[in-house]
Amino acid sequence: MHPYNVIMSEILHDVLVIGAGPTGLACAIAAQDLGLRVVLVDKGCLTNSLFHYPAHMTFFTTPELLEIGDMPFSSPNQKPTRSEALEYYRKVAQHYKLDVRQYELVGGVTGADGDFTVHTTDQFGRKIEHRARKLIVSTGYYDLPNYLGIPGEDLPKVRHYYNEPHPYFAQDVVVIGGKNSAAIAALDLWRHGAKVTLVHRGGELHRHIKYWIKPDIENRIKNGEIAAHFNATVSLITEDSVTLETAGGPKVIPNQFVFALTGYQPDFAFIESMGVELDAANARCPVCNRETLETNVPGLYVAGVVVAGERTNEVFIENGRFHGAVIAADLAAKFGNKKVERPVAPEHTVAAE
Repeated sequence: MHPYNVIMSEILHDVLVIGAGPTGLACAIAAQDLGLRVVLVDKGCLTNSLFHYPAHMTFFTTPELLEIGDMPFSSPNQKPTRSEALEYYRKVAQHYKLDVRQYELVGGVTGADGDFTVHTTDQFGRKIEHRARKLIVSTGYYDLPNYLGIPGEDLPKVRHYYNEPHPYFAQDVVVIGGKNSAAIAALDLWRHGAKVTLVHRGGELHRHIKYWIKPDIENRIKNGEIAAHFNATVSLITEDSVTLETAGGPKVIPNQFVFALTGYQPDFAFIESMGVELDAANARCPVCNRETLETNVPGLYVAGVVVAGERTNEVFIENGRFHGAVIAADLAAKFGNKKVERPVAPEHTVAAE
């Protein structure tokens, strides 16, 4: 007997995809093309992570490398914008008539191969249960920041995501990090009137910063337009200041806002809660068959960046989008569907051992 306040799905879906980002959508399309009944659930909106990217962000790649299904991504720009990508994925969801259950947070998974139950909670606190024969976990990594673990990090002035510069005009802003997101935020804030200090634990900016961004941030630092502290860390954040640990000793600087852009990681606890083993010797990659992406839990697959564990810089939309076809080939075999043959996955679509 289920509690009266639990909404139970009467449908046993063939496939349920956890995560409605680009890779999750690609997985749903590939499974749906087999004639399977597919549903997606996401704790936020469609492509929730992309929605929370900086408002005026431009992708580092070209439109065709973001395409999923058979839908072309038309853009007048060599590198598409966040707004264009959101519009494109909305059109994809509409075109394929994907069943996307937005704003449902997955709290747990019970059952086994052939009859899993995914327990979710909607934005009003109502409990919902979805049943499915197979599961695909494509939850990305952008929802869980790498926290600093220092006093003051929980102050409301500290951000782990950067959106737009206007609220920080004429404010003392510290940006922590040395990769693309930190460099982009520092430049955008400075160009819109913020007083910016960049803090990075390394001796120089990361070598993988995009070639058109790196000289820009380096010149701003060289000219003293953006203050920078290398080989430094933040040890304390207060309402009005930040304490830096530098080679010359502690340094206290005035501060109104902090952007701790130190990276993100998959929700490993959630992955393990479903019984999926993580390979501690291999960057905590989920244990799975590299040819099918089925994990050690029969009937449960992983797709997208979660496949790479802690190596989040190895899988992006550009290569994670192929995971749907890899999984669909195995689903076709398991469901007795002869419509597709097993694809040969490009080497870069699955994280290396």
